Amino acid sequence: MSVLKGKNILLGVTGSIAAYKSIILLRLLKKEGADVQVIFSDSANNFVTQLTFSTLSEKKVLTDFFEDDERVDWVNHVELAEWADYMIIAPITSSTLSKLVSGNADNLLVATYMSTKCDVFFAPAMDLEMYNSESTKENIKNLVDRGNIFVKPAKGFLASGINGEGRLEEPKNILNILINHISQKLIYYKKKILITAGPTHEMIDPVRFISNYSSGKMGYQLAKEAANLGADVTLITGPTQINIFNTNIRVVKITSADEMYEKCITDLIKSDYVIMAAAVADYKPMIISKTKIKKNRKKTFNLELVKNIDIISELCKLKKSNQKMIGFALETENEIVNAKIKLKKKKLDAIVLNSMSNENTCFNSEKNKIHFITKSKTKKFKLKYKNEVAKDILHEIYKL
Repeated sequence: MSVLKGKNILLGVTGSIAAYKSIILLRLLKKEGADVQVIFSDSANNFVTQLTFSTLSEKKVLTDFFEDDERVDWVNHVELAEWADYMIIAPITSSTLSKLVSGNADNLLVATYMSTKCDVFFAPAMDLEMYNSESTKENIKNLVDRGNIFVKPAKGFLASGINGEGRLEEPKNILNILINHISQKLIYYKKKILITAGPTHEMIDPVRFISNYSSGKMGYQLAKEAANLGADVTLITGPTQINIFNTNIRVVKITSADEMYEKCITDLIKSDYVIMAAAVADYKPMIISKTKIKKNRKKTFNLELVKNIDIISELCKLKKSNQKMIGFALETENEIVNAKIKLKKKKLDAIVLNSMSNENTCFNSEKNKIHFITKSKTKKFKLKYKNEVAKDILHEIYKL
């Protein structure tokens, strides 16, 4: 999922021959899932039409403080500024640059800019000598010093026929600058997180298996939220009914505990964090029948079981000092005591305690109530939806 999905973006367009590129930028922003409100300067109307932008943005293009000739409906620039998560002015002309610096809010675009608290990106487009002038350079420096993000113009043939610097940067590059800027503020940016989820199925014969009630919902929510926080996620999942589609999540499907162990060992070396949310079966049949076991007349049936490999213990033996290992515990009695014993015994950095004593928590529920436990503290959380629980867990892990 894109970091721009659900973000509110103000796109300012000023009177430049390069304004046609803003149409492409708008389409790219919408494709990433952003909600875009376009604001025109008066002179932008001389180069591009509002109809194109309003059709693509699915919103009326704003260009004046008042929406009609009767001056009845006032466009509140303060509300616009508060709505925005980010503002992009592309292209921005020398005239608008000067107004942003001086605070000459004689139009809706500049007035909205003056009210923003969000990050503002500005991408100039002008002729070579105008761009290289002392006043332009000074205005750009002033805006950057105030915390605005300067999108440097590209080199190439300009409208005047001169070959040089001053072309509006390509829309795809502007989009990438925005995405990279957002990503770098995410707490797990460029971090690799390995997450396990769901149950394992330990086969008895081709049609029967040993398993548990795990739905995988908690592990999947952790993967989703970790990706939203900038992580590159590998999700090793047992059989579930859940589907997840995110370019930052690599899904590896397994069936048994042995398969999960093999995949975890492979990915451990390149992981910064390992979160073992899967409910791995403790035992497996010693012998797996190659054919379906037939029912006989005996009232009892003996199935010999052997212990599965303790995946998390084995991973902890191999982990490096810079890696963090987080386990999960499900207890029905002496919950915190038993969770702390598991934390120490397996040499984990933290453990998330699930409880079966609370209604509508754990298996197949949309909610969960947890304790986040480390060697030095135990933090209790209220009953929450699992996506919120995932956020709590990931923020606690980040504090480690």
